[in-house]
Amino acid sequence: MRIVVKLGTSVLTDGTDRLHRPRMVDLARQMAQLRDVGHEVVLVSSGAVLAGWERLGFPKRRRELTHKQALAAVGQGRLMHIYGQLFEIYDVPVAQTLLTRADLRDRVRYLNARATLLTCLEIGVLPIINENDAVAVDEIRVGDNDTLSALVANLVDAQLLVILSDIAGLYSADPRHNPEATLIDDVAAVNEQVYALAGAAGSHRGTGGMFTKIQAAELATRAGTTMVIAAGNEPNVLVRLVAGESVGTRFRPVSTRLESRKRWIMAERVRQAHIAVDAGAVQALTQQGRSLLPAGIVAVEGEWRRGQTVAIVAPDGQTIACGLCQYAAHEVAQIKGSRTSDIESILGYSYGAEVIHRDDMVAFVKDEL
Repeated sequence: MRIVVKLGTSVLTDGTDRLHRPRMVDLARQMAQLRDVGHEVVLVSSGAVLAGWERLGFPKRRRELTHKQALAAVGQGRLMHIYGQLFEIYDVPVAQTLLTRADLRDRVRYLNARATLLTCLEIGVLPIINENDAVAVDEIRVGDNDTLSALVANLVDAQLLVILSDIAGLYSADPRHNPEATLIDDVAAVNEQVYALAGAAGSHRGTGGMFTKIQAAELATRAGTTMVIAAGNEPNVLVRLVAGESVGTRFRPVSTRLESRKRWIMAERVRQAHIAVDAGAVQALTQQGRSLLPAGIVAVEGEWRRGQTVAIVAPDGQTIACGLCQYAAHEVAQIKGSRTSDIESILGYSYGAEVIHRDDMVAFVKDEL
C-alpha cells in the first residue's frame, strides 16, 4: 500500500512551543515499521515556521507574512536535519521536496514532481514534502498543508492519506467546548453538513484547523483515496490504522482512483495532435499494459507542450489511448524510432525512458472513442 502521512505542527510539538523529539522519533519508528512490511510511505510535514521560531530563540511573533516567511527560511533546513537524524536511527534514507499547490496545478511541474517522488519510492527513499513557506504566501495564510497532502496523495496515487493532528478526528460538536461531543468514526461523503461540523483554525503554533482537513478529505476522496484524521499522540496510530483498526475518522472514497485519474488525464487533451505507433507498440500498450517508448513511434502530428495529453493512434488510424506526454511534440519527433538509451545523446537531456508512462495513460475500448 502507498500511504501519505501528514504531520501538523501541533503533532510535531506535542502541545509545546518546541519540536518534540520523542514524539517525532516515535512517528519515524512507525513509518519505518510500515516500510519494513512492504508499504511505501510519503511524509508531508508542517513545522518549518515553528522550527525557525525555536532556532531564533522564540522572538515575538508578528503578523506580517514576510516575518513568517523569514522564520520558515530559517527553519526549513533545521527541520530536515532533524528528520534526517531521526530516520537514520531506522536506516531509512530521506529526501526533501518543497512544493506548493501551484506546482501541482501546472502539468509540466506536476510531471517533474511525480517523477521525482515515484523514483524516490522505487529506490527505497522516503520523500519528505514540505510546503515552500519561504516563497508561498497562501500556504502560510490558510494552513494549506492539509490540502497539499491531499494533492500529493493524488500525485503519487496513494491508497491512504493519514492526517495526524492534536484532535482525534471529526466530532459531532467542538469537544473543547461541548463535553457531550462524540467522535464520528466514518464519513461516507463530504457534504455541507460535514463542513458545518468543522471549527476554526487551531493554535498559534500552527495554522490549520478542522475546516482545511475537511477540504483535504473532499479532494482526497474524490480522487479515490481513503483519508483518516486521527490524533498524533495515539499509541502506534499509523501501524494500527494500516492494519485496519478503526482509529479517528475515516473518509471513504467516492470514486475509484482509476476513474479520477482518467478524468484528470483527459481534461487537457490536445486536439488535432497525435502520436502514431507501429503494431508492436499497439500490442504492448493494449494487451501488455506497457509504457510508450520511442522505438514504437513512427510519426508525430500536431504540436503540444510537455505535460499535455496526447492521443496515440494505431496503424489503422484508430485512437487506442491518450496520455500525459513526457516530451513536447518537437522532442518526440526527434527521438521517434530510437532506443531509449539514445534519448540523451539525441536531445542532450532526458526526462526518462518513457514518452508516455503507463500510469499516465488511458487505454480506450471501442465505446469510449
